[in-house]
Amino acid sequence: MALTSSPEQPQPLGRVIGAVKDWVNRCGEIWVDAQVVEIKRRNAPTQFMTFRDRIADMSCQVTASTLVLDAAGPIPEGSRVTARIRPRVWDRNSTLSYECLELRVAGEGRLLAQLEQLKRKLQAEGLFEAHRKRRLPLLPRVIGLVTGKNSDAERDVITNVERRWPGAHLRVRHALVQGVSSAESVMTALAALDADPEVDVIIIARGGGSLEDLLSFSDEGLVRAVHAARTPVITAIGHERDFPLVDLVADYRASTPTDAAKHVVPDHAAEQAGVAQALQRLHRAVDGVLTRRQQVLDALRSRPVMVDPTSAFDAHVERVSLLRHRLESAIGRRLRDEESDLRAAVSTIRALSPKRTLERGYAVLVDEAHASVSSIGDTTVGARIHAYLADGELALDVARVTPEGAS
Repeated sequence: MALTSSPEQPQPLGRVIGAVKDWVNRCGEIWVDAQVVEIKRRNAPTQFMTFRDRIADMSCQVTASTLVLDAAGPIPEGSRVTARIRPRVWDRNSTLSYECLELRVAGEGRLLAQLEQLKRKLQAEGLFEAHRKRRLPLLPRVIGLVTGKNSDAERDVITNVERRWPGAHLRVRHALVQGVSSAESVMTALAALDADPEVDVIIIARGGGSLEDLLSFSDEGLVRAVHAARTPVITAIGHERDFPLVDLVADYRASTPTDAAKHVVPDHAAEQAGVAQALQRLHRAVDGVLTRRQQVLDALRSRPVMVDPTSAFDAHVERVSLLRHRLESAIGRRLRDEESDLRAAVSTIRALSPKRTLERGYAVLVDEAHASVSSIGDTTVGARIHAYLADGELALDVARVTPEGAS
């Protein structure tokens, strides 16, 4: 029932707010179609979002519990959602608010949320680890190609590979690249090439398309098949902006099929130019070494000793001659000094010799036992003593013993 009022009979504000609140409460829970413009997550039980009508230019703030948001899975901003909300009016300030009781991602956003959940699952298992990615061969013997039959991707890969490296060998396995059976078809072709011992690298290529068109290349089975392959795998799915899950597990992710061809084989013309440049650098390096060695050799040859080898000995011969003269002089002086010293020593020895003393008229006396007689106490009257003179020996008999000073 509508409230009646006039300037003379206005309604109390509380009654008006109560009436509005009653009407809002009668609306109950409503399912709405909206776009999530913003999500403000905070460390609290209640979170805040901004919903906008996808047609009319209207938006509103919506609250939701953390449990409701977590149950909905990843919700990228801009996603279309279907939400069960309940409007209500707060008593304190009569503010109209909306509480989200259930949230579902709709359309493409739903697919993105599902892919994000699968991505987190596979990432937690380590399928996307960088250390497990294998190095691509420099020049593969055979290149395996999984692609759609008569597709632009097939033509781009083959054309660019043959242009870059005319001798390259490709082994193509056609597969469905879109639709319900496409993931299984790609896995079958991948398994056949992976079992071929001549195939050194495999390219999985497909042109661009919508999220739904490329959905099979985010299939969990295909992602695990690429991870389990023994042969290095290059993915070239869609355009640069496209990023299916198989790109994350591949050993190399090419932005386009043409980009895959650039990374699977080298450019023949560029390699030839590189070899030519390397040869030029090698020749310059060798020429530089030879030039420096020749300069060193020329410098050695220009030295006087190389021009006249005997000239180097002249100064040494003169020095040896001078040293020899000095040595001979030193030896002569030393011999003369030694001879002079020897003569002086001989003269001294001779002067101290007992024989020289005997030559001056002295004699050496000994008794019969050849003991020295140097005192009158060493002999007696009648004793036989021997006197040794400079020129012989005398045998003497002692007739008298007279002490010094006796008369």
